[in-house]
Amino acid sequence: MSALLASLILQAAPAAVPSRAIDPGEYQARRAALAERVGSGVVLAFGGVTPTTDFGPFYQLPAFRYLTGYLYPNAALVMPVRGGRGTATLFVARSPARRAIYYGAEPDSLALATEYGLTARPIEALASFVDSLVGAGNRTVYDLRDFAAADFAAQDSLTRGGQFVRGLAARHGGLEVKNGHPIVDRLRARKSETEMALIRRAAEISAEGHTELMRRIDPGMHEYDLQAIIDYTFRRLGSERPAYGAIVGSGPLTLQLHYMKNRRKMEPGDVVVIDAGAEFQGYTADVTRTLPVSGTFTAEQRAIYQLVRDAQAAAERNSKPGMSFRLAADSSVAVRARGLAALGLIESADASYDPAWPVDCNANPGGCTQASLFMIHGISHGLGLEVHDPAQAYYGNFAVGDAFVIEPGLYIHKQLLDILPDTPKNRAFIKRVGPVVERYQGTGVRIEDSYLITPRGLERISLAPREIDEVEALTRRRPVP
Repeated sequence: MSALLASLILQAAPAAVPSRAIDPGEYQARRAALAERVGSGVVLAFGGVTPTTDFGPFYQLPAFRYLTGYLYPNAALVMPVRGGRGTATLFVARSPARRAIYYGAEPDSLALATEYGLTARPIEALASFVDSLVGAGNRTVYDLRDFAAADFAAQDSLTRGGQFVRGLAARHGGLEVKNGHPIVDRLRARKSETEMALIRRAAEISAEGHTELMRRIDPGMHEYDLQAIIDYTFRRLGSERPAYGAIVGSGPLTLQLHYMKNRRKMEPGDVVVIDAGAEFQGYTADVTRTLPVSGTFTAEQRAIYQLVRDAQAAAERNSKPGMSFRLAADSSVAVRARGLAALGLIESADASYDPAWPVDCNANPGGCTQASLFMIHGISHGLGLEVHDPAQAYYGNFAVGDAFVIEPGLYIHKQLLDILPDTPKNRAFIKRVGPVVERYQGTGVRIEDSYLITPRGLERISLAPREIDEVEALTRRRPVP
């Protein structure tokens, strides 16, 4: 065993795992809440299919997992609902005996009733069962489409469930098919105590991975070295897989939000943005840190970093129960705008420019401020079974049971000025700030943490160091040979 591997094992001792898995009663309560909101109709949901490559294990689709807890492929859930009450049946595929020897067998009917609280039938009986329900007068189907992630639902159209529902509608003229995801999303937005414990553990694992990077980063490493360290630490602490594709962008690549090649050699004086989170028992965390590769920020990097950190603190102060999502975002924007103006990167905190893309400046004046040019993403999204999960704050105010991130960023990029339309307002803007932008050119900073709203208030659950002195103290340490 290498010294590096031995050191990682010693430093990554597993912490306590939440003792309570999600039990059948919670899944039953979720389905009951869905039935109450549906009122009348047939809920039809499909799980994921058997992977078509040998490059990884099967992972269940989030909405299906939320309603069933069933972690095997090729299943479907049917729940006829009347008067706000429903009875759910799980339709499952059984592996042939020889395949089961290779890949394992699915739970039998007794295990499904005990562990999942569900009656089970063979998947081959699905079509005739649903046909009989529709034929008996259930003319509304609430379809839970089997897309892999909500972020990409529009591109994920030729799914097994989609084909089934299309055929069902063709066989039964006048059938009304409704999208059931908005209802389930509202349910998923409020996390139970057990869900919060799992998200908290995912965040603890994520924070340890980022802390380990700070101990080991060194000029001359490649971005993939950092990804290897953080992935190893996640696995060592019990994570099944990363919550999403890691972003490790150094130098000029700090400016590319979703850079995922992670191949560049890091140079002295660079900063590197590491956006990586762990998944634990299906639940995700999301953490980003920006680190000085040489162990110390330059004066320009330090100024931008502190602005972003101050903006995160402002959003934290405004992310309490009863407060609005908009207030948190606006407070973060205001801090960054004032700071950019003080540094001379914009003309003033409320100065405007003529955008290079369609923006209605009357309806959305914030989108036409000079400050917005360097703030190219929002500051928050929900967490849960997906890294971009629904949150209660999407529908109103923050409330107990919310799980979400706060992730302000600033990206100082001369190309942002180069692409602006040639207008008098933009020429004056560029003439005034251009030399300052050159000084800060190539500095991208993002700081992101995961949070819960509990009965005690806001809780930051990803406790990796983030203050400048803390980060520099760790990154100045040389890696173990």
